[in-house]
Amino acid sequence: MAPLLAFVGGVAATLGLCEVGAIAFEELRARVPRLIDAVVRLVETVLRVGREGREPGTVERRRLLLAGAGMAFLGGTVLVGLSIGVALGVAGPWAVGRLLRAHREHYRRAVDAAAGEVALALADALTAGHSLRGAVSEAAAGLGGQVGHELRRTRAELAAGARTEQALAALARRTGSPRLETLVAACLVQGGAGGDLATLLRESAAAFADGSRLEDEVRAATAQARFTGLIVVLLPLGGAVLAELASPGFVAGLLGSWLTAWLVGLALVLQVGAAVAIRRIGKVRW
Repeated sequence: MAPLLAFVGGVAATLGLCEVGAIAFEELRARVPRLIDAVVRLVETVLRVGREGREPGTVERRRLLLAGAGMAFLGGTVLVGLSIGVALGVAGPWAVGRLLRAHREHYRRAVDAAAGEVALALADALTAGHSLRGAVSEAAAGLGGQVGHELRRTRAELAAGARTEQALAALARRTGSPRLETLVAACLVQGGAGGDLATLLRESAAAFADGSRLEDEVRAATAQARFTGLIVVLLPLGGAVLAELASPGFVAGLLGSWLTAWLVGLALVLQVGAAVAIRRIGKVRW
């Protein structure tokens, strides 16, 4: 009777597991579309920062930080181990913040690079007989990309009844573009003091083009030095990887002793400091 009872118990347990698996599968299939939608919304929030300059709200930012921490924790735990997963989970929100900052900087650079096109579009509209408000509307209709989105937002503010000075000041403050701030200042000064604003805008566009060419030359001249600095920083890490591949357990042996672990930590701190210094020295500022 004992084998028979064991057989019946095994069959019953198998059937129960199959039933539980079927219920779990149905529940998962019902929730997968919602999970996919949530992931798509999070990705869209990050992309919108670089495409429209729209900062995520408080709830969206919290969701992004939690998602970054969770993904980093799961990835580190599955690939390496629990301790690395916890460390990566703690660093996940910082990585999300850096990603948002990079997209925000990309948006600012895109708007700043198109400031010359804005100046020419405004100058053409003013030459055609439009007022400054009308010139902004015409430029918004003719330009695309990030700067076109900002101009269309300014046009909507003007259509809602905002004063021209307030709408242009909000445009410069919102984008953080030094070149757009120059254009807005020129428009406001010329609007109050009078003068040929179209000519001033065209001269500003030419100055922006010259500045862009000079910036490209500087970046090309410093590219080799910055790349050499990057190679020098990455050489010790590459050496450690090769040593671990040639002799498995080499890195663990270094970390096993207090003295060698302290020296390795000190070397990592110096490497990070060198990388930050090289990045700051090689960064082009205007």
